Amino acid sequence: MVTRTTGLEFTQTLIEQAAKITFLNVILLSLLCTVIDGIRRKFMIDRPVKKIVTAAEQLMKGDFSIRIPPFHGLYSMSGFEVIADYFNQMAKELSGTETLRTDFIANVSHELKTPLAVIQNYGTMLQQPDLPEEKRMEYAKAVTDASRRLASLITNILKLNKLENQQIYPKAETYDLGEQLCECLLAFESAWVEKELEIETDVEEDVLVNTDAQLLSLVWNNLFSNAVKFTEPHGRVSLSLKTEGDFAVVQVSDTGCGIPPEVGRHIFEKFYQGDTSHATQGNGLGMELPDFLW
Repeated sequence: MVTRTTGLEFTQTLIEQAAKITFLNVILLSLLCTVIDGIRRKFMIDRPVKKIVTAAEQLMKGDFSIRIPPFHGLYSMSGFEVIADYFNQMAKELSGTETLRTDFIANVSHELKTPLAVIQNYGTMLQQPDLPEEKRMEYAKAVTDASRRLASLITNILKLNKLENQQIYPKAETYDLGEQLCECLLAFESAWVEKELEIETDVEEDVLVNTDAQLLSLVWNNLFSNAVKFTEPHGRVSLSLKTEGDFAVVQVSDTGCGIPPEVGRHIFEKFYQGDTSHATQGNGLGMELPDFLW
């Protein structure tokens, strides 16, 4: 049938030749596709992969400023654009963490060094054999105060570490928020009396909240401590508690120096202190509080 249609007689020799030609065509096509795929991989895969690997190596060496530039053209269609975006976000987070770690070491080193120096100096002076009793009591008190400050710093660091690692779990209970605020404020009575501060309170009664009382007291103690600490003598500290719908609104204000806008942007960063000279006592842990308290 095929012979009558085409006029060709399919002998064994002709079939063998056709098979060889077909086989060679297949090989040539395969080689051509391999070359084309190799060129495609070089430009569309190898180059972006090399950029990512190079950036990753720089990141491993500690260069957190490294960023992968955006891919354009066909690269952006291959998914490498998404990888580059995530890599850059990771590098940015690591850069922030490294900055925070550096600031942490600098601040904590300073905070530890100050009380240790006080303890060392006054401890040396206490060894004087002919030291008057009055001086001995003064130096001993200085050593005690410095050791308490050191213990407080270490306690706060450990507490912050537990909070961040979720090793401290809130124990919610219902209690009167106004009573708690007044108790925390009264704890600083000696400080405000010494500075002759005017204290104003406007506390609504029977405001009940359901949260961890112990952890939330850290918030109030920090606010009152800063208000009293940074208010000049004969100034004023005000406390207000009101309800707005289902919310309890607490406001603590004072006539102190306030917080400059550039410092205010950092108040929730661990160990950050606007007073870089560390002239006032504190370690920058007060505002670093877990979200579950709010």
